[in-house]
Amino acid sequence: MSLSVKQLGFSYGAKTALEDVSFTVGRGQFAALLGPNGAGKSTLFSLLTRLFVTQGGSITIAGHDLRTAPLAAMADLGVVFQQLTLDLDLTVRQNLRYFAALHGLARRDADWRIDAALDRLGMAERAGEKARGLNGGHRRRTEIARALLHDPKVLLLDEPTVGLDATTRAGLTRHIHDLCSDTGVTVLWATHLTDEVGDGDQVILLHRGRVLADGLCGALRGDSPLPAYFAQMTGAEA
Repeated sequence: MSLSVKQLGFSYGAKTALEDVSFTVGRGQFAALLGPNGAGKSTLFSLLTRLFVTQGGSITIAGHDLRTAPLAAMADLGVVFQQLTLDLDLTVRQNLRYFAALHGLARRDADWRIDAALDRLGMAERAGEKARGLNGGHRRRTEIARALLHDPKVLLLDEPTVGLDATTRAGLTRHIHDLCSDTGVTVLWATHLTDEVGDGDQVILLHRGRVLADGLCGALRGDSPLPAYFAQMTGAEA
């Protein structure tokens, strides 16, 4: 499995944020970490990216234990955080070059990787534009292109469509599904929006810090529309 989480727990003082969270995601799979706001998705992502240190359980990324082999695990991980992390005064290409340098990529190697990533995300013609002038969808595509430069085996995206309109959200989701099928990258996509999840996607339903369900969306929801299934499982409004 490309991503494995076993019996993960985390607390903020007396408040439990995650309890006995376990799931696996295979190579090339699009997995939606689906849960209402406050379910624990951001805490889980903080643990996956080592912003927080695990208090119990284990995380394995592309075969590397995050606790005992953090450098190897992080080298196989690409991340798009919920908050924008681009330098708005740099161009798209400059943002990506800076990231490539942080990963120790040589200039020539970095340039062809940047060209390939921008082309894949439909951003090649905007390489010379400053990030400040991009709309929300193009900024997100730039961040995704940046996260792919070092050929990660696992890509994490934390609520990547927040603030985007429905058409832009649908296009971004489609691009990420295509990445899974074309490159074999494993994706964990955190969201509270059911329209971003297809029947062939793995759904890890997180609520109040616990995994309530884990399986292919079509099988989990059965004859019920996903919004109705989600509402039934979490008590959210359909």
